[in-house]
Amino acid sequence: METSVRANAWDDPRWVEAARDWVERRLGELGRPIAGEFEEMRVRPWSVTYRVATDGGVVWFKANTPGCAYEAGLAAALAGWVPDAVISPLAVDAERGWLLTADAGPTLREVVGPERLLPTWEAMLRDYAVMQRELAGRAGELLSLGVPDCRPSELPARLGALLELPQVREDLGDERLAKVVSLLPEYAAWCSELAGDGIPASLQHDDLTDANVFPAGERFRFFDWGDSSVGHPFGSLLVAMGFAGYLLDLPAGAPEMERLRDSYLEPWSDLAPVAELRRSVSLACRAARISKALAWQRALHDSSLPVADDFRTAVADWVAETSEPPPI
Repeated sequence: METSVRANAWDDPRWVEAARDWVERRLGELGRPIAGEFEEMRVRPWSVTYRVATDGGVVWFKANTPGCAYEAGLAAALAGWVPDAVISPLAVDAERGWLLTADAGPTLREVVGPERLLPTWEAMLRDYAVMQRELAGRAGELLSLGVPDCRPSELPARLGALLELPQVREDLGDERLAKVVSLLPEYAAWCSELAGDGIPASLQHDDLTDANVFPAGERFRFFDWGDSSVGHPFGSLLVAMGFAGYLLDLPAGAPEMERLRDSYLEPWSDLAPVAELRRSVSLACRAARISKALAWQRALHDSSLPVADDFRTAVADWVAETSEPPPI
């Protein structure tokens, strides 16, 4: 008897054929028949992306592993809530985590030269914050879509659960484990302060870089929500500021980094004094290292392909980062 195909069997020809059939049907309904190869462009243990040529231009198919499958339904919901800030999918299969989108051109990383990085990132982060504020009243709806709950009130218990996992403890090693355990009361205090700072929970991208943003005239469109969660919105700056510092070759306290942070904070400035907002950024970036660890845990669970060594310890590595200073 033929065995069933796993939901994320990227390397199984039967899975590929089923995915192609779905794409072909959806495109047929849109009057855009396939006009070329179903071409695998990027494969990871947690997702796979195909490029598909059609009579109406290139489209992209993405499939996620079950732990990240909520991205498809989330992308569809965001297209209804904040259509000018995201890429609207052509079709989704929320149950299987399949997503079909039109080509949106080059990413921000591909078109912005070094001389324009700082002002472009300022504008991009401001736009992203505006989108988060628009979504702040939809935390319950986001959670109902399966977006993980990483609000500050939840994170101390989630960190405790991670530290109980034998693999995480082994990957941390005695020294790093002891350091994180000693930090648990302080971590809980950070999260308690964040939960009471008056900033509403919203969608937290958790992988916000210029590779996940498309320029759209004077505005920006955000995509790639496979790591996202519902959390303190300022946690998105953990990855964003770290990557901006890398691109600009700047240390954490550089004036240019502070400019980026304050540009992001402008849309939130009616909710608290600037000094309080800046403190919340620092706390949120430290707390968000656990939501980042949880994103890796979801991505690597039931992975489709063998996991490389530099990914295998990512959960423990992010947990260990909790004791380090924030990027801003």
